[in-house]
Amino acid sequence: MKLTAAQLPALLGSIPAWRHDPARGGTITREFRFRDFAQAFGFMAQVAVQAQGSDHHPEWSNVYNRVRVTLTTHDAGGLTTKDIELARFMDRVAEALALQQPARAP
Repeated sequence: MKLTAAQLPALLGSIPAWRHDPARGGTITREFRFRDFAQAFGFMAQVAVQAQGSDHHPEWSNVYNRVRVTLTTHDAGGLTTKDIELARFMDRVAEALALQQPARAP
C-alpha cells in the first residue's frame, strides 16, 4: 500500500541520506560511493540477493565506485514500506563496507 502524506515525514526521517522526490507518485534516491569498483559491485550483489528475496527491485546504475539508486513501488504507484526497508538495508550494507580495511597487495 502506498504511503500516505502523513506517514512520509517520520519514515523519510529514518533515512536522512536519501532524497525524496514526489514525481512518479514518490521516489527516493541516493548515490553511494565506495573504495573501488569491486566494493561497489559487492554492495550491488548483496542488495540483489535481498531484493530478489523480497521481490522488490531497485532502479540503479553503477559507474566505477558509484552506485546511484532510485526506489519506488511501481505496482503501488509510489513509495511503500518496501522502499523504506530496502533503503535501510542498503544503508546498513554500505556502512558495513565503509568499515572494511582496504585490501593489501600480496
